[in-house]
Amino acid sequence: MPINITMPALSPTMEEGNLAKWLVKEGDKVKSGDVIAEIETDKATMEVEAVDEGTIAKIVVPAGTEAVKVNALIAIIAEEGEDLAAAAAGAGSAPKAEAPKAEAAKAETASEAPKVPVTDASPAPSTPVPVADGKRVFSSPLARRLAKEAGLDLSAVTGTGPHGRVVKADVEKAAAGGAKAAPAAAQAAAQAPAVAKGPSDESTLKLFAEGSYELLPHDGMRKTIAARLTESTQTVPSYTVSMDCELDALMALRAEINKSAPVKKTEKGEVPAFKLSVNDFIIKAMALALRDVPMANASWTSTARVLHKHSDVGVAVSIPDGLITPIVRKAETKALSVISNEVKDMAKRARDKKLKPEEYQGGTTSVSNLGMFGVSSFTSIVNLPQASIVSIGAGVEKPVVRGGKIEVGTVMSATFAFDHRVIDGALGAELASAFKRYIENPMSMLV
Repeated sequence: MPINITMPALSPTMEEGNLAKWLVKEGDKVKSGDVIAEIETDKATMEVEAVDEGTIAKIVVPAGTEAVKVNALIAIIAEEGEDLAAAAAGAGSAPKAEAPKAEAAKAETASEAPKVPVTDASPAPSTPVPVADGKRVFSSPLARRLAKEAGLDLSAVTGTGPHGRVVKADVEKAAAGGAKAAPAAAQAAAQAPAVAKGPSDESTLKLFAEGSYELLPHDGMRKTIAARLTESTQTVPSYTVSMDCELDALMALRAEINKSAPVKKTEKGEVPAFKLSVNDFIIKAMALALRDVPMANASWTSTARVLHKHSDVGVAVSIPDGLITPIVRKAETKALSVISNEVKDMAKRARDKKLKPEEYQGGTTSVSNLGMFGVSSFTSIVNLPQASIVSIGAGVEKPVVRGGKIEVGTVMSATFAFDHRVIDGALGAELASAFKRYIENPMSMLV
């Protein structure tokens, strides 16, 4: 029988994608694992593999189509010996591929997208849903729909998904166990999007003279940035801590290391094997500080704090009309040269939208550096599910006191934002102090 190829969920938060390119055409033979298409998400371009062996009978969604919903039918494969015309004829009414319940539940809760697309698992982001008593319940869109159909009160359902969110399996279990029905007000609230209310588009545009502006429609990345930062500011009780760090010793060590870097032969001739930046030292210092203050290397869930065993440091990278944070995994264990080359590679692929979801999702903290723009200090928004982020300003010459004498030194401002649910004030100050010690004594990062 025909095999349906559906738009895959390439990350847990993906709702739709653009079908950028087909790498096969109708009539081509494929086998499981063959790359057949390229999908553009909000922050990356990913390859789609064939899920079975056969012949491409019908391409349902043409290349270049935007905003294709996850699990929408995009192509049909005919099995060996099957009539291509008959398989293609069923494209318009072909049933969606059914997935076992275990795989569907896994698709809702896994940290990485499943290889085989499923139709009953929701890849959409978990969003807080208001209920009648004023509390918020985090749940997947699929769970909300099933609860609404069953007339269940989501606030009475215990969530077992990531960060305690309610997923499909929780609703099914609650329905079987006779959970209480949802009040009418709660059902109505569950249907409303959990976003901050603001002026309508129409009322906003009325404030500006006609012809004095042009509209730039939001792309997927801009929508994702807006949704995630809105969620963070609405749910995270954050506070900030600032530290001034002297950079003179770090700058001297950096120059010495770069000068002694070995060379390697490339097509462009001999080039240094690495070239450390100040940001590489900052990433390493933050990773080591989290190692030294393990209670700060944590994330929040409704039932427990998640204590991470390694420092996975996200690095804010500006890309055309957007932002992405590729992650240096286990940064506390890596040499500065490895961190430097890894960040350069991921930054380049980020700008080309070639990062894999696992390369920019998760992380235990982030570094945002605007010092190259001359910014003296600033504050960043905590990037959930992380509980901390450090904002780095420019290194500027200032008077400093050394040995009772006033001298000129290079000073950098570091401003930390913390999720107070996870990191209390004293703990945040301890982490900031550990970071400062590494920055001002950079040789300790090498041993």
